[in-house]
Amino acid sequence: MLSLDRPITSKEIPEVAANILGRIRVRAPRVHCITNAVAQNFSANMLLAAGAVPSMTIAPDEVGEFAARADALLINLGTFDADRRAAAEIAIGAVMQAGKPWLLDPVFVDRSAQRSNFARTLIARRPRAVRLNRAEFTALSGYELDGMALARFADQAGITIALTGDTDIVIDGGRLACIANGDPLMAKVTAMGCAGGALIGACLAVESDAWVATAAGLLILGVAGQIAGANASGPGSFAVAILDAVYALDQATLIGRARVM
Repeated sequence: MLSLDRPITSKEIPEVAANILGRIRVRAPRVHCITNAVAQNFSANMLLAAGAVPSMTIAPDEVGEFAARADALLINLGTFDADRRAAAEIAIGAVMQAGKPWLLDPVFVDRSAQRSNFARTLIARRPRAVRLNRAEFTALSGYELDGMALARFADQAGITIALTGDTDIVIDGGRLACIANGDPLMAKVTAMGCAGGALIGACLAVESDAWVATAAGLLILGVAGQIAGANASGPGSFAVAILDAVYALDQATLIGRARVM
């Protein structure tokens, strides 16, 4: 068993991810999600499959209490309405005061200047991690995408970045992990990325090293996606199969199937 009291390298991520998944199942952390309206059900089911507990309220008179009592917070900008923006501000303030981790998923910031500007104000409040794709990174950072730009932005913002795609990249300015697990059908199911963000939130709830937790969440999702893809006939059956795969995932399978560089 690896000691988690020292810096972890990318080669050690599979074993650490297995350890983190075990901790989620033992501790059943609650992750409060302010997320895309179409993603709520799937994200909640993904958290339950992993062993975590979801909550989803955006009501301004209670969201602060929910967030402060959760073990981690996800802010997803997929549904960019006034209620969710207000709820995000309240919830972030509550978790920061409580010393709890939170992460940002700045969905579609490349489509709207208003989203991009709001996301930048949230990044200034130092989430532990940001999960985004190539277009969203360029819109948010102002940099053309390359390895140096990722490291520079992560270092300047003081955050861990998860750049998702065919190969997921997790970087915090000093450490880099590339995760090559997954299945093409993952791109054919709505809310898959949102649910992945929720899964990272569950990992952040039990692991204080944001780079390790973020890589673990993406690896768990990727390995489960590969297992689901082998058993699915299309996007509909895949959406069910990946929840079953996360639920049934054991440590030996996670370590054995991991493709981390």
